[in-house]
Amino acid sequence: MILEALGSALLGLALAWAAAHRFGHRLPARTLVLATGPAGALIGAFITHTALGSGHAPATLLGAVAVSAALLSLLLRPTRTRMRHSATA
Repeated sequence: MILEALGSALLGLALAWAAAHRFGHRLPARTLVLATGPAGALIGAFITHTALGSGHAPATLLGAVAVSAALLSLLLRPTRTRMRHSATA
């Protein structure tokens, strides 16, 4: 269980770093993004581990990555060109 938690936190941090690097202009402060990734991964690992039980480490890590990605996607802001386009439509 401890290795699942540590692995999911590291995966969440890696996902958050990649998102901050790729979508830095569309995200809020980097510290918020880097905190949301591991927090979402830990929540996802907890939910998946509770649902499946022990012995499903790969599925637990997959659930952790899925919840972390979902929470990070909620931080994305629309691009400025899309906002202008929707205002004229």
